[in-house]
Amino acid sequence: MNANDRTPADLLRSALASDPGRPLITFYDDATGERVELSVATIANWVAKTANLLQGDLNAEPGDRLVLLLPAHWQTAVWLLACSSVGVVADVGGDPAAADLVVSGPDSLDAARACSGERVALALRPLGGRFPAPPAGFADYAVEVPGQGDRFAPYAPVGPGDAALVVGGEELTGAQVSERAYQDARRLGVGTGGRVLSGLSYGTWEGLSAGLYGALAMDGSVVLCRHLGQLAEEGLEKRVGDERVDLTLR
Repeated sequence: MNANDRTPADLLRSALASDPGRPLITFYDDATGERVELSVATIANWVAKTANLLQGDLNAEPGDRLVLLLPAHWQTAVWLLACSSVGVVADVGGDPAAADLVVSGPDSLDAARACSGERVALALRPLGGRFPAPPAGFADYAVEVPGQGDRFAPYAPVGPGDAALVVGGEELTGAQVSERAYQDARRLGVGTGGRVLSGLSYGTWEGLSAGLYGALAMDGSVVLCRHLGQLAEEGLEKRVGDERVDLTLR
């Protein structure tokens, strides 16, 4: 595979065309006991709806900067790929005051209010549930996204050389994200179709590569674990076996 001229959104479209039913993200939250398995088709549908929300209702344009204040979570992966689809630069853990838009989890709402642009909040509840009461000054993602269209077409083309991601203060193009993830997977010995269990934070490139982009680059899948430190060692060993994991990163 040659990832160096493709964006993460391109990789998702290719996966959808080749094998839409295969698992892409299996998500665990070891603080709540949640487990959800999402196929390529399911993730692609969430991405399309989120991209339509981003481009339509939130009026985001290519080159706009969106700060993501979210943990390693399947819905965070959806937002990252939606940003890639629209051409919005996803700034992971960046400064909301310098952003055009902000997307926040329930624990970072105060910090997110520094953004003068559009603000979206995610409750991060099982099954994508909504907040019991919407946070003041924020659109509730779980309320806004279901009614969005299932197909997405960008108003302007998004090229592999366009800025796509900022993490750890470093800005990467879409092509750089895809190629780096591919090279990371090769270096770690992950082959085509490999299954990686990641307990790493999405706040670093290593966590994003292991927990999302590598799976797309290698036509593989990820077992994404939040609060993995709360799982006993024997529980982790059982999960690795049950989920047929090829590589564990934590």
